[in-house]
Amino acid sequence: MKSALVTGGSAGIGLALARMLREEGHELTLAARRPEPLEEAASELGALAVAANLSNADECVRVVAEHAERYGGMDVLVNSAGIGIGGAFAEQETKAIALQLDVNLRASLVVTRESLPLLRASKGQIMMLASIAGTIPTPGLAVYGATKAAIISITNSLNREEAESGIRATAICPAFVATRMTDWTGLPAEEMIQVEDVAELVRTVLRLSPRARVPQLVIERVGDAF
Repeated sequence: MKSALVTGGSAGIGLALARMLREEGHELTLAARRPEPLEEAASELGALAVAANLSNADECVRVVAEHAERYGGMDVLVNSAGIGIGGAFAEQETKAIALQLDVNLRASLVVTRESLPLLRASKGQIMMLASIAGTIPTPGLAVYGATKAAIISITNSLNREEAESGIRATAICPAFVATRMTDWTGLPAEEMIQVEDVAELVRTVLRLSPRARVPQLVIERVGDAF
C-alpha cells in the first residue's frame, strides 16, 4: 500500500497534488489548519484528515505520527502548507515575519525530519512547495521569498545527505498559480498557471526511474518578464 502525506492539502496546489496522488494509487493523509475544508477534501479523497496548526512544531511532529500510525510507512511527502504576507520589508511586523518563518520553513523542516525514517524505508520522494519568489528578487514579498529560497537550499542539501538512502527531493518553484493566495494580484485566473499544471509536472517527476532526480522545478507564467 503506497501512502502520501500532504500538508496544506485542503486547498490550492496541495489539494491538486493530493488528487493526483490518489489517482496514482496512494492512500492519503491531509493536514491543514481549518477543519471544515480539510474534512471536505478528506471526504472527497477517502483520506485521513489531521487538523493541525503547523506553526507549532509539536503539531508538525503529531501529523507525521498520525500518518505513520494509520499507514505504517510513507512513500511521498508533500510540504505544501504556506503563507505569504505582502508589503514592504521595512513595514513587516515581527509577528508577520515569525509566522512566515514558522509555517513556510520550520514546519517543512520538522515534518521532513520526522518523515525521514519512513521515507528511507520506502526510498520515497519529497515534494517541497517553494516558489519562483525563492529564485528571483521579490520586492513586496521579501520574507516570503526568503523562506522559499531556504526551502530550495534544504532540498539541495537533502538530496546530497540522503542519496545513499534512495530518497529524492524536488523543490517546486512556480510563478503565480490560480489559487486563493494569488487573488491579490488582480490577474484573471485563466492567465495564471493552473494547479493542474503543477500536479502534472509532479506526476512526471514521481514516475521517473530511481536513478533520475529533479532537484528544482521552475514553472514560469507566460507573459512574465523578470
